[in-house]
Amino acid sequence: MKAYETTKIGTNRGCPRLWLQGRKPRAAGFLPGQRFNARKDEERGMLVLELSDIGSRVVSRKVKGDTQEPIIDINSMEVLSVLSGHEVVRVIVQARRIIVMPLASEIAKSDRLGRLQHKLQTGEPLAVGSISHGGGVLSHALHAGLQDAGVATHLAFANDIRPELLEQAGEHNSAWSESTIAVAAPMQELAFDAWAMSQLPKVEIMEAGIPCSGASVAGRAKRGLQHPEAHPEVGHLVVAFLAIIAKVQPAVVLLENVKPYMATASMSILRNQLRDLGYRVHEEVLQASDWNALEHRERMCMVAVTEGMSFDFSALQRPEKHERRIAGVLDAVPEDADCWSEMQGLKTKQERDQEAGKGFAMQIITGSDIRCPTITKGYSKVRSTDPKLRHPTNPNLLRQFTPGEHARIKGVPEQLVQGLSATLAHELLGQSICYEPFRAVAMVLGKMLKATHAAQSVQTESPLLQLVG
Repeated sequence: MKAYETTKIGTNRGCPRLWLQGRKPRAAGFLPGQRFNARKDEERGMLVLELSDIGSRVVSRKVKGDTQEPIIDINSMEVLSVLSGHEVVRVIVQARRIIVMPLASEIAKSDRLGRLQHKLQTGEPLAVGSISHGGGVLSHALHAGLQDAGVATHLAFANDIRPELLEQAGEHNSAWSESTIAVAAPMQELAFDAWAMSQLPKVEIMEAGIPCSGASVAGRAKRGLQHPEAHPEVGHLVVAFLAIIAKVQPAVVLLENVKPYMATASMSILRNQLRDLGYRVHEEVLQASDWNALEHRERMCMVAVTEGMSFDFSALQRPEKHERRIAGVLDAVPEDADCWSEMQGLKTKQERDQEAGKGFAMQIITGSDIRCPTITKGYSKVRSTDPKLRHPTNPNLLRQFTPGEHARIKGVPEQLVQGLSATLAHELLGQSICYEPFRAVAMVLGKMLKATHAAQSVQTESPLLQLVG
């Protein structure tokens, strides 16, 4: 390759017009007065200009100072029909040949839609990729919601920095199968490992929960960050996430994060780059209380769909409201069990904080309460501000919620934390989502996918364009 350029297809007298002048034609050897042919490659969707002594076209000229600049001017509906529908194209300059083809982003978009439609047509399960997988709560909700809509999926690969979480998911998460590729590595290491990325399959859906430590209010306050991207460990991960998207080319991207992430520079970059890759981005804040979750966690949800597809958060179906109480999710813990404690150290700390004018206070929950404050991933540290359950008969005694109770408070299937230590179970759950809102999003997505297939709005096959050496 001698040169690469994107250029617009113009119009002249009602017909499309390709105009190439100066350095580009000259680099390929197209000089004024030389002859060439313009050949359409319908199979690969490209126009090939090749020098030939008996060519049907002649390179024009334009005098510029003391030199003559070569000009290629093709103003033909018939010749340029192979590029129909494309306002901007790529011009690839090689020795004695110039190739004109659609933008890589347009080809990728067509390929995504083609793969999706083919699988919906044949009933083949859609491939899903998962980034920042954790214990796979979002993957499980996505799998279940799409299944509710009658769309089958299989988890093609799952990436997380912690191998023990992938081990747990592989054993207990029904979204996994024997063919799921476990990638235990930092996202940024995977994204820029050319060999590893070459091994990842293309997928129809990508889901992720980019780590939120830099975007959460607590995370920024703890480190004194001026902006979320300053977090040394996770502030830059949107770059790796986009690199992986560009490689595996999902038709749909589903992202969850804390609500403040919507106002970050990372989210602005993500929105704009996805737009340039041919996606339409939809965003919503999901309130878990709308799905009768006891933990009223709110979470940002982004669904980006390839242009040509549709999605609308207004189609979400929320269940009928009904009152739930903490007592309904509690394990049968004996009143004299060792886990009950006065937690005098935390109560004393609360008194000190109040005397110092600090806003920290213990959050004491009873079985009659209808909601629970957010339980975070560090719950096992038994911190003063994390929710504690009051003893049913002795108000001086408190205890931590068990992992099973934590799962039920968030609506997460308990098998996802089966067999884990309390510490790891709380970490898995505390950094996850409330389950039912995202299952509902997945069901809407599944219905949209089926509607896309029913309308047959995309082709079932799309050519892969390759340069001939």
